Amino acid sequence: MKFFKMHELGSDFVLFDGRDAEAVDWSALAGKVCDRHTGVGADGMLVLLRSAIADVRMRCIRPDGSETDLRGDGIRAFSRYCFENGVVRGTAFTVETGVGVMESRILLKDGRTDGVRVDMGEPILDAKDVPVLVDDRAIGMLLTVQNRSFSFSSVRFCAPHTIVFVDRISEADLPKYGPLIECDPLFPERTNVDFVEVLSNGRIKMRTWKRGEGAVLACGTGACAAAVACALSGKTDRTVAVEIALGTLLVEWSEADGHVYLTGPAETVFSGVWNK
Repeated sequence: MKFFKMHELGSDFVLFDGRDAEAVDWSALAGKVCDRHTGVGADGMLVLLRSAIADVRMRCIRPDGSETDLRGDGIRAFSRYCFENGVVRGTAFTVETGVGVMESRILLKDGRTDGVRVDMGEPILDAKDVPVLVDDRAIGMLLTVQNRSFSFSSVRFCAPHTIVFVDRISEADLPKYGPLIECDPLFPERTNVDFVEVLSNGRIKMRTWKRGEGAVLACGTGACAAAVACALSGKTDRTVAVEIALGTLLVEWSEADGHVYLTGPAETVFSGVWNK
């Protein structure tokens, strides 16, 4: 089967067009394909399928074979593939995901793809739904880990995200505090940890420790959660540029419909044929 290796500012995926594939165990395949020593190597696998409720359907599968509802980075790569390979018509189309139907829009410059803007939907703010063991909302809370106190807010975008505010990203110490916060008893499902340094009303810097994975180069849902947390805490405006390790994402939290819109690049690295 032909595959495409794609990345979005360092978060990388292997994409298969599975619309005409027969009897494929996608979960088992993901474990082989995503292995960085014996496979193609990726943070996850994306599968394009037909949909009865949207223009296309996207499955997201982790390297361990488990399925996740959505990858905020993956949907940009998936959308670019669908547009540039004639799977969809026009620059705006719908994608069925594990959290419902989402809309993608391809941004063009001089007739070529210059980015992808995705309607990520509304953030989940109620603490019981994130979940985090506090009353009402987990906004502007205090957490102490190994004698260090952090100001944090928790928001759910497909998965729980805890935004930890630091004076400088360079002092965040992800390898030490990331796993400790991820597994703190305050978070019954564990949590992704997004360390954020606020640079201005319209710009932040973010580094992410993903639950079960560790430090990652990019996290689209984390950028969305961070932007919402910053706005709710009065630290930024509702539109912010989010600086991550290899580039910048733009996040807009609309006052009109309450939806969060994520804009960023997606690139095809190479394609090949999987013969195993």
